[in-house]
Amino acid sequence: MRDATCPAIHTMLQAAEKGVPFMPLRGLIGSDILANRPDWRVIDNPFAGGGDPVVLLPALSPDFALIHAAMADREGNVWLGRRRECATIAHAAKATFVTVERLHDGNLLEDERLAPGTISATYISGIALAPRGAQPVALLDEYGVDAGFIAEYARAARTEEGFQARLARHVTEQHEEALA
Repeated sequence: MRDATCPAIHTMLQAAEKGVPFMPLRGLIGSDILANRPDWRVIDNPFAGGGDPVVLLPALSPDFALIHAAMADREGNVWLGRRRECATIAHAAKATFVTVERLHDGNLLEDERLAPGTISATYISGIALAPRGAQPVALLDEYGVDAGFIAEYARAARTEEGFQARLARHVTEQHEEALA
């Protein structure tokens, strides 16, 4: 495990998305995190006259990305809406697999209202229909978080026995029923 920050991870994904080996980020200067990340380099800004440090972060290209989205079309395009960070992840990853709530009739990229929130099929390796697939967390304007379910899980997961019982009830048994 390595220390990181959300802006650093996002910047590293952006580097991979753009096909460059690194990206600079200034917000880490002065933090203790740099002492634990020898793969991050502090240099002097080459466009300033000196005394202007920036951190260089290496590109991060995950082997695969898993995303759940509201919908996809039969062309393989996926609509994310305002979750643009998922587009960055899909662009940076070597393969992206997406589960969706539903299929959209028509081409999402040909719809003026939906195209800005859509990832092109070029970046998608596979799609599966999985209604309510983000539960118990929320999905955009589709459904809210199930706080009761999460609280119940947190209580059960305090012990190995509780976790295993929960796993059996909500995953294993449902999987076996689906296969029957």
